Amino acid sequence: MPRIAIIGAAHPHVDYVLDELTRDDRAAFELVGVQDDDRAVAERHAARFGVPVFDCAEDLLAEGVDIAMIAGVYGARGADVVTALRAGAHVLADKPLCTSIAELDEIERAAAEAGRTVNLLLEKRGYPETLAALDVVRTGELGDIVGITSSGPHKLNRDQRPAWFFDRARYGGILADLSVHDLDAALLFAPADEGIVRGAVSAPLDGAEQFARYGAATFTTPTTVVSAEVSWLTPQASDVHGDYRLRLVGTRGTAEIFWARGRVEVTTEDRSTRNLDLPAGRRPAEEALDAFAAGRTPEVGTRESLAATRLALLAQESADQGGAALPWSRLSD
Repeated sequence: MPRIAIIGAAHPHVDYVLDELTRDDRAAFELVGVQDDDRAVAERHAARFGVPVFDCAEDLLAEGVDIAMIAGVYGARGADVVTALRAGAHVLADKPLCTSIAELDEIERAAAEAGRTVNLLLEKRGYPETLAALDVVRTGELGDIVGITSSGPHKLNRDQRPAWFFDRARYGGILADLSVHDLDAALLFAPADEGIVRGAVSAPLDGAEQFARYGAATFTTPTTVVSAEVSWLTPQASDVHGDYRLRLVGTRGTAEIFWARGRVEVTTEDRSTRNLDLPAGRRPAEEALDAFAAGRTPEVGTRESLAATRLALLAQESADQGGAALPWSRLSD
C-alpha cells in the first residue's frame, strides 16, 4: 500500500491529492501524516483524515513514506522536495516546484541519486480542451506549429492572500509562479530541446512590495515562437477567475483554446472554423496516482517537471536582469 505524506500545505492546491484520497478507488493509498510550518494549517488537513500532525518534515518522512506531496510556501518548496527525495520518496508537487535555478539543480541531483520521480502537477495537461487540441496537433491537421501565444490572467483576491504571497523571497516572482503552465503547454504542442528565453514584468504593486501584477515570457526555439502573458489583473467582476486562452498557429491551420469557456476552435486550409468535441478530462493528480499505484512513471515525470520549471525560472531571471536573453536546453535537465 503506497504511503503518502503531506509536506507543506500552505496552498489550497494540496487538495489536488487530498481530494483524490477520499475517493473509493484510492483505498490502496494510506495518508501517513501532515506537516506544515503553520501548525494550524496542518491540523486542519490532518483532522479531515484522522492522521497525526508532524512538526518537521524529517520526522514525518522517517515514518516510511513512498510519495510526498509538496504544497507549502513557495520559497520553502525546493528544500522540502530535496528532503523528500533523499528520504527515498517520490515527489508530487504543486507549482512552482522551487523558486531558484540553484534549487532546481539540487533537485535534479537529488532525484538522480535517489532514483525517484519528481511529478509537477501541471493540471492544464489534463483539461478536456488540451486533450482535444493535442489530438488535432498530433494528427498533423494544423501542419507544423510555428507560433504559440497564451494568456493566463488571475484574480488577485488580495484580502484572501497570506502575507508570504507578497514577500518576493518567499513567493519567487510572477513568472516563476504562473508562466510554468503555458510554457509546459508549449513544449507539449511543439516539442523542443533548446531555445532562448526572455522575461519582462510590470512595476511592483507599490513601492514597498516587489510584487508585479503583470508579466510576459517569450521562448524561441528552432521551429516555434512562444509568447506567454500572465497577470493578477482579472477584474473582480469577471465571471471567471481567469479567462485562460492559448492560440496555436500552424502552417496549415490554427487552433484556439478557451480553457475557461470549455471551447476549442479549429480552422484549417481545408475546413472552416469548427468547435471540437471535448473528451473527458483528468483530475490534477489522477494520472500521477494511477501511475504510482501501477508502479510506472507518471506522464509528467522528472524530465518534464524540470524542463517546465527551468523555463519559468529562466523567464523570471531574465525579467530580473532587464530582459536578458537566456539559453535553455534539455541537456540542463
